[in-house]
Amino acid sequence: MNVLSLFDGMSCMQIALSKAGAITNKYYASEVNPYACKVTQANYPNTIQLGDIRDWQSWDIEWNSIDLVVAGSPCQGFSFAGKQLNFEDHRSKLFFKFVEIIEYIQTRYHVYFLLENVKMKKKYCDVISKCLNVEPIEINSALVSAQNRKRLYWTNIPNVTQPEDRHIFLKDIIETGVVDRDKNYCIDTSYFKRGNLKSYFEKHRRQLVFADKKSIAQCSERGRRLSSDGTKRDDKKGTIFRGYEINLSGKSNCLSTVSKDTFLVEDLVIRKLTPIECERLQTVPDNYTNHVSNAQRYKMLGNGFTVDVITHIIQQLIKHKLSMFNITKGGNKY
Repeated sequence: MNVLSLFDGMSCMQIALSKAGAITNKYYASEVNPYACKVTQANYPNTIQLGDIRDWQSWDIEWNSIDLVVAGSPCQGFSFAGKQLNFEDHRSKLFFKFVEIIEYIQTRYHVYFLLENVKMKKKYCDVISKCLNVEPIEINSALVSAQNRKRLYWTNIPNVTQPEDRHIFLKDIIETGVVDRDKNYCIDTSYFKRGNLKSYFEKHRRQLVFADKKSIAQCSERGRRLSSDGTKRDDKKGTIFRGYEINLSGKSNCLSTVSKDTFLVEDLVIRKLTPIECERLQTVPDNYTNHVSNAQRYKMLGNGFTVDVITHIIQQLIKHKLSMFNITKGGNKY
């Protein structure tokens, strides 16, 4: 296939194509983040980078050769966690550039497309569905990974169904320590900044990993007991803990005897997820993103596809295309 990937990010689509067994002839990528492009080119050096989607009309592409257009358009305007500016958000309205490209190609010949985005208010979901003339299918990444990540997928690929549940749990993918739940909270682009007990135990955000089961119970108790503006000083350790907050940036509240991403709160050891663990949550190969800083790794993983969900959808496309050609071998249809 020849593939055009818009808002390509770190090119999770190429991982999915490879996992699905698709042979890619040319892979065109539109991405403006230099760190994401660096990761893509390190893993897939033959990627043809096109730059900003707003310049699509000047791209040097063999338009009549494109088999699949895929996009994960920016979701900040639609997310319930954000300001919900929707199509007024300068990032989310780039969706209409995707529509322009699909319409441009579709006037010449049939092309398959796939769009991923967050769950959103129905009236905005309906706008996207009307533009693309298809209804979305909701798939939770929890079926193929250790992460709860509900996303909407608009596609004209026939017969896309839910993937089978692989029963993968958070305890299966962490490198060390223990966790208090089966599935990880959805990784976001701000995960690299900080985490806190209040956010974790009350708002169900930003997964933490604990040294042992005792730490889980005691941290949970701290989360219920501490006031939001209270301050506790541990003179022995020389560390101030304000309310529930545990700074996970590695710049403060950090002991020299503990790794930069591990933190001590009242003698309880907790940590955030490692980049490799976040890669596993997104079903990305270990160390795929290790060509940039950890902060950038967390950001692009939060922005990325869950690869095995996309793999499942691409497998449906392959089955459909093969059935169209009725390819047989030894009497068996492939």
